Amino acid sequence: MTQSTLAIGCAAGFGGDRTDAALPIVETLIARGGAGVLIFEMLAERTLALAQLERRKNPELGFAPLLELMVRPVLRRCLENDIPIVSNFGAANPQAAARLIQRIAAEQGIHNARIAVVEGDDLSDERGRKLLRAYLKPADAAREIVSANVYLGAEAIADALRAGAQIVVTGRVADPSLVVGPALAAFDWPADDWDKLGRATMAGHLLECGAQVTGGYFADPGCKDVPELHNVGFPIAELEADGSFVITKADHTGGIVNAQTVKEQLLYELHDPAAYLTPDVVADISDAEVEVIGENRVVVANVRGHRRPDTLKATVCFAGGWLGEAEISYAGPNAEQRARLAAEIIRRRIGNELKLRVDLIGSLSVFADDDGNALAAFSSANARDVRLRVACVHDDRSAVEQLTREVTALYTCGPAGGGGVRTTITPRLNSVSCFIPRELVPARFSFLQ
Repeated sequence: MTQSTLAIGCAAGFGGDRTDAALPIVETLIARGGAGVLIFEMLAERTLALAQLERRKNPELGFAPLLELMVRPVLRRCLENDIPIVSNFGAANPQAAARLIQRIAAEQGIHNARIAVVEGDDLSDERGRKLLRAYLKPADAAREIVSANVYLGAEAIADALRAGAQIVVTGRVADPSLVVGPALAAFDWPADDWDKLGRATMAGHLLECGAQVTGGYFADPGCKDVPELHNVGFPIAELEADGSFVITKADHTGGIVNAQTVKEQLLYELHDPAAYLTPDVVADISDAEVEVIGENRVVVANVRGHRRPDTLKATVCFAGGWLGEAEISYAGPNAEQRARLAAEIIRRRIGNELKLRVDLIGSLSVFADDDGNALAAFSSANARDVRLRVACVHDDRSAVEQLTREVTALYTCGPAGGGGVRTTITPRLNSVSCFIPRELVPARFSFLQ
């Protein structure tokens, strides 16, 4: 790997990912030499909305809950070896996330860490709601907004790195932009070099889900075997100045990078292979080629890019009532029939007030349906280990509480042998998307003081 190569490792593919993935990546980047960047991709639409709710409760919260566990083990190693950290773990509160990282650094004896915060994505305030009303459907514009965030691109990340940031904390940016930003800063590409941006975007797309590209989501025993999946290594992209790249993984780890893992992840969540819309570029993999060039080393070639969209996507989340879930187990002879009888008891006691979802975990759950048609049509009859799950959604919490009480009462009201009741009530969120002219939502960065 030459000095002109930028190696970017991804140590998280979602907010609840493993917290020990970063250190093998960092040690690999150090051992290989050259320029390196560590990214964590930790946001989803629901994750961000829940973070907004947390910030409402406590203005010092609202960032990724696992931020400290992710960052603390590698922060000193990254700062001492000139490996910038870039992540969207700021979620709904990037400033608070940056302050936490500053405290961690200080505890490790580092008092001059240059931490940049990228903002501009959050439209949850009154200014943002006023802006959104022009682009939402009238019925949605009148609803209570829990959160509203625009998917920003890579430019503010690149600007922060060019200005000397060692850590860049963002809120909602497009997932691949976590890679495009460091590439822009490292190679000084023009913002309209669409082919290079398209290549970096697809490198980011391959990294953004963490171990999915190194065998995690790929593994299927006997069909697609993956070695040492318990210790799966997280991915690294090696980018060149022309945007070409190789996908590999952390040294001394399990998992695998081959043509199949890369192809599966390349097409993951891609609505149009010829027009993958991002804030930075419209990426095009319609002529892409995937080639294995060594053990756990795959090159992706012939990726192109087209002019970026004039609009940015905004995701708006609304309060959606309450989700109630209640479970109880039945085991032994006739277990499934007892579980079905329990479900019928709940239906008759609840009546038509609530629409119930019934699952027979251990017999029928994944392929069931909210209307109960599959439940009526299918019966294994001899299932001996069944957990009944009944769920409902309602705007009135008290109606949902009725369901949890009724399932709890099955302990003694029958049928026989029920046990292990668990109930949960959680706030529910609904979301819609709209598109806003990009000039109305400019991104910016600032250094934490």
